[in-house]
Amino acid sequence: MAVINIYEQKNTYKLILLVVLLLIIAASILYTNYLARRLAHVERNRVELIADTYKRLNNATGSEDLSFMFHIIETNQTVPLIITDEDGNILWNKNFDSVKMARDTGYLRQQLEQMKADRKPIDIEYAPNKHQYIYYRDSYLLTQLRYFPYIQFAIILFFLGMAYLTFSTARRAEQNRVWAGMAKETAHQLGTPISALSGWIDYMKLQENNPATTKLIPEVEKDIERLELIAQRFSKIGSAPELISVNLENEIARSVEYIRRRASGKVSITVHSPNESIEALISPPLFEWVIENILKNALDAISGSGTIEVFISRQGKKVFVDVKDSGKGIPSGKFKTVFRPGYSTKKRGWGLGLSLAKRIVEEFHGGKIFVKESAPGKGTTFRIQFKS
Repeated sequence: MAVINIYEQKNTYKLILLVVLLLIIAASILYTNYLARRLAHVERNRVELIADTYKRLNNATGSEDLSFMFHIIETNQTVPLIITDEDGNILWNKNFDSVKMARDTGYLRQQLEQMKADRKPIDIEYAPNKHQYIYYRDSYLLTQLRYFPYIQFAIILFFLGMAYLTFSTARRAEQNRVWAGMAKETAHQLGTPISALSGWIDYMKLQENNPATTKLIPEVEKDIERLELIAQRFSKIGSAPELISVNLENEIARSVEYIRRRASGKVSITVHSPNESIEALISPPLFEWVIENILKNALDAISGSGTIEVFISRQGKKVFVDVKDSGKGIPSGKFKTVFRPGYSTKKRGWGLGLSLAKRIVEEFHGGKIFVKESAPGKGTTFRIQFKS
């Protein structure tokens, strides 16, 4: 039994693209982290140089030229640092927000506590048993560099998501227009031969002396009625159908009888309904189409002999129609895939039956259709849900 795997191929391509994207993200993050480590090493060396400069300043004599040492300290325009004595008193700071320092007297102390939590200080032993300590944190540039790839790819993913949503919506709208156009054109094309056949039936009825013709007329009329029903169904695709309150058991019975005549005698089809009358707002021609498609799907799933059961029930304001078959079942990973156009387990077929049923139930009736339960070798139950 061949399976049309259009969507499996699409999922494979999507997976490949996702893996490539993840590899690009991983490579970018690794390279950025490498650059961040290099920059962090440079900043550490700079702070150590400043620490050594302070040590030399503390030990300098009046005859030395200190301008170069002060120049080394002043060249640090990026790394925030604080120098404290052995008791933790702040002696000097650089590269902090001067506005916050003026407004909040505890600002520097908060920054110092954060620095203590981040890393150990650099010890400046400027005299025997006399120490000062330099605390520092990563510069704003280094912090930006660490988070840059994550922000960048978050933005990229956001725009990719928006683009995908936009194109998917546009494609779905275009598919809907094509679907509706083809359906209406099909209904229009069916109209001409149906009218011609009806005319031939009227002509055949006039031939009363031909027993063979008289015997065939009722059967041909049934086929014409079927064609008219099909044309009516197609004509309703693409436009809002008129929903009326009808008895579900009666509507389902007609579809079941139609399928039963075309099923093998080894397949039993039964309808279970409560004693009360259950009604729902539906379009009868379209609803019958849904039931027929699900029943045909059930017949295809049954090999040789089996059973198909239809259960009608109501819970509060919700009405349920469950179609259960004893066929080969559906793997759990395919519960949603079976409703996609093009998916089929038959060697011949377009895989549109369940897709059409889903469109009719959810878009035209505001209901739901889904696989209620299924397992390979144990059959499948489809559930249709309407508002009563």
